Amino acid sequence: MNVQANRLQARVLDALRWDASVEAAEIGVSVHEGVITLSGYVDTFPEGWNAARIAKRVFGANAVANEIEVRIKGEHEHTDTEIAEAALNALQWDSTVPDNKIKLSVAHGMVTLDGTVDWKYQREAAESTVRYLNGVRGVKNQVTVKARLVAKDVAAKIEGAFQRSAVIDARRITVETHDGSVTLRGKVHSWAERDEAERAVWSAPGVREVENRLAVL
Repeated sequence: MNVQANRLQARVLDALRWDASVEAAEIGVSVHEGVITLSGYVDTFPEGWNAARIAKRVFGANAVANEIEVRIKGEHEHTDTEIAEAALNALQWDSTVPDNKIKLSVAHGMVTLDGTVDWKYQREAAESTVRYLNGVRGVKNQVTVKARLVAKDVAAKIEGAFQRSAVIDARRITVETHDGSVTLRGKVHSWAERDEAERAVWSAPGVREVENRLAVL
């Protein structure tokens, strides 16, 4: 690795060691042209998910490849039936997940979510709810956001949200809209800014799909 890659690797390792939700000693980090690859193994799916989230937010990261293996053991290990029952109960108790909108299946610890909801935050809430259950090795979120009436000025509303944000540099982002689909183009300074821009778009009325083409520079 070159000097820049070495520095990025060191920053990622420091970030992982700093966060108590991750056992950094079991995670390997390699860097090539700004792409961070995580390897090794963890005891639970959330730990691997958190590691990728932490790495993605480190300055200089262009992308993250999460190759961490989940090795569930001991009290965290459960059958697919037990996981499915726990997941159904968790979804029913979560007030941010609409009733009877989400269906799920479990195979070898992998939870697959299906259904249709009105808002992106409901889709994310369903995934977050099952992610932290014991025995889960991964989550495949196939829940879709239902098409709604698209506001005529949706692009202007999104740009206004960008301008109000302390995180987003609205001058570097262009917004394209077509029948509820929004495409973001331009450049941002970090993955945190990229994620915040996409989150702001999903809050706009009528948005059913977002294509985030923002480059992290």
